[in-house]
Amino acid sequence: MAGQIAGLILAGGRSSRMGGTDKTLLPLGGRPMVVRVLDRLQPQAAPIAINTNADAALFANFGADIVADTIAGHQGPLAGILAGLEWAAQKPGVSHLLSVAGDTPFFPADLAVQLASRGDHGAVAASNGRMHPTFALWPLSLRDGLAAFLESGDTRRVMTFIEQAGLYVVDFPTVPFGAGTVDPFFNINTPGDLAEAERILDGAN
Repeated sequence: MAGQIAGLILAGGRSSRMGGTDKTLLPLGGRPMVVRVLDRLQPQAAPIAINTNADAALFANFGADIVADTIAGHQGPLAGILAGLEWAAQKPGVSHLLSVAGDTPFFPADLAVQLASRGDHGAVAASNGRMHPTFALWPLSLRDGLAAFLESGDTRRVMTFIEQAGLYVVDFPTVPFGAGTVDPFFNINTPGDLAEAERILDGAN
């Protein structure tokens, strides 16, 4: 790896399936979900930023920089990744950005190591036959290409850009957690998912 890896948590925004609140701020095991994600990311990347278009004050006490989308229109995760790349480009020594989703608290503790093992070109995570495009290692050199892609207006799908960029795919196995195993990219979209995440945590304690 040519340089340092910065980290970006994609915190998204309000979730209609979670009562219209920002789900990453909901408690999981007595702590905000985004704090659990931050704790998992900190050993793997530095510095770290949180991408959100919500009130920055809601995230101000978590010890991370706050970056909002730099293009208008709430264009989804790619807009957040572009904002993260632009932020990381201002950090001395940083060559890559590791992005993670703020609603996925059990992602691999070796995510950065495994993605970086494919070299400087960049890589995206997969598990159980599914790609997880918000979990990727992005070279900062992709910044201009991503900006042009978003400005073109043809498509905003993360997978489309990943295919164009030619990122490698790195497969991750299920991991032991408590008495069983869990897909490390299990994400929380509904109250039922949140209850399941609580059960996973209870089994690990």
